[in-house]
Amino acid sequence: MHRCSWVNDDPLYIDYHDHEWGKPVYDDQKLYEMFLLETFQAGLSWITILHKREAFKEAFDQFDVNKIAMYDDCKINELMNNPKIIRNSRKIKAAVKNAQIFIEIQKEYGSFSKYFMGLYK
Repeated sequence: MHRCSWVNDDPLYIDYHDHEWGKPVYDDQKLYEMFLLETFQAGLSWITILHKREAFKEAFDQFDVNKIAMYDDCKINELMNNPKIIRNSRKIKAAVKNAQIFIEIQKEYGSFSKYFMGLYK
């Protein structure tokens, strides 16, 4: 299989490239997962995020957008004290706000996927 030049020899990166990267996604759950991970990736390498993906999944309630939208200061503090994830308060708060907006988009357009793909017309 031909791989892009940015893929190194890390099995996690190879698996991501071969099975996820560049593949269309229409599932709102998966789209929110990627949205959340991209929020934390800002300023960092994607491989850093991939190595912490399972920790993010555990810390952020399996990427359940409805639960994340309800996070309060207590949960945000819990996340800030979790050494397995990126502990940036702005990114954590953005994840909560983004979840709330994600849900608003779902309500207005039927799904985030329809909105994202421009299928709501």
